[in-house]
Amino acid sequence: QVQLTESGGGLVRAGDSLRLSCVGSGGVNRRYTMAWFRQAPGKEREFVAAIRGNGGTIHYSDSVKGRFTISRDNAKSTVYLQMEQLKPEDTAAYYCSASSTIILSSLRMASQYAYWGQGTQVTVSS
Repeated sequence: QVQLTESGGGLVRAGDSLRLSCVGSGGVNRRYTMAWFRQAPGKEREFVAAIRGNGGTIHYSDSVKGRFTISRDNAKSTVYLQMEQLKPEDTAAYYCSASSTIILSSLRMASQYAYWGQGTQVTVSS
């Protein structure tokens, strides 16, 4: 059974950096596309970034492009989200997700990911 566990969230100031980690178990390997989504209170879950199994295909939302970097270490079944130049509008619960069947055109769609972590809170103060 696939399980995802996020860590690394916290309270930071605008302009600071954070690195989120998501460890997969239960067979998560390079066959899985991994992604990060976020959800702020009262808002819908929002795509942040996704990375294919071999790391060769990476997508970012326009709101984080140039500030966030997604990467993965398949030997550790871990995906990372390095967040730089954080802004108050980045405040949200961040969720890791995984899918072994998702197609390229659906990478940004939360409904297409079968597995989710419990989330880690990121709060950016101004």
